[in-house]
Amino acid sequence: MQHIAICVDGSPITLEYGWIGRELHHAPLIVFLHEGLGSAAIWNEWPGTLCSAAGCRGLVFSRYGYGHSQARPTSGQAWPVDYMEREACELLPALLDALGIDAKRERLIIFGHSDGATIALLYAAAFPQHACAIVAVAPHVFTEQVARERIGQMRANWEDGRLASRLARLHEDSGGVFDGWSKCWLSPAFGAWNVTAAIETIASPLLVIQGRGDQFGSLEQLREIQRRVPHAELLVLEDCRHVPHEEHPELTLQAVTAFLARCRE
Repeated sequence: MQHIAICVDGSPITLEYGWIGRELHHAPLIVFLHEGLGSAAIWNEWPGTLCSAAGCRGLVFSRYGYGHSQARPTSGQAWPVDYMEREACELLPALLDALGIDAKRERLIIFGHSDGATIALLYAAAFPQHACAIVAVAPHVFTEQVARERIGQMRANWEDGRLASRLARLHEDSGGVFDGWSKCWLSPAFGAWNVTAAIETIASPLLVIQGRGDQFGSLEQLREIQRRVPHAELLVLEDCRHVPHEEHPELTLQAVTAFLARCRE
């Protein structure tokens, strides 16, 4: 992994990132956006597997505050309610600029999971000419009580150390990540968070995947996305919870590569 400084609102922020198949100069580029408690490391082999199967290059990175990217200065405090909107509209474009990626010319493929899927949707809506395809896995576009209850259980169980141990393998500041993210999701203000209207401008082909047993959101998330973006393709995986590309990697790979092939036709 490498590090690069981006500039947002006049302030420098250092992010960790890595390339997959960088030597494939003319191949399409997939940008991977990780989940709410993830980092570049959480993907394991998935980006390489997908890029190889789809004939693409890939870019993985840890978002602001995650992994070995710069820690957020708000240790112990809730992150801003609009942190995903900021990631989509400010930080991701700044990273692409810093890496010399002309998103409008490249016509990116964005693959996002959970928070990352939401960021992918918001990026595609804000920059409709910059993405040729979006794959959103287990996204959320409004707050559901099921997610807040699950996160509340995670906070209540934090002291047993198991989640802390897992997160310590992913982040330099694992406690700060968990505190900032979970307190945001459990805050009264986040109870009213809703970006359904914002995604109506998505013009890119869109595949949305969710497990029927997702413990962080109901299938109403997918239905609302399709109401707002009628051309969205939906895939519900049976016997699957929140991480389809880990729980059903072959089915997910087949679905994504077939979708990307259709986008090229």
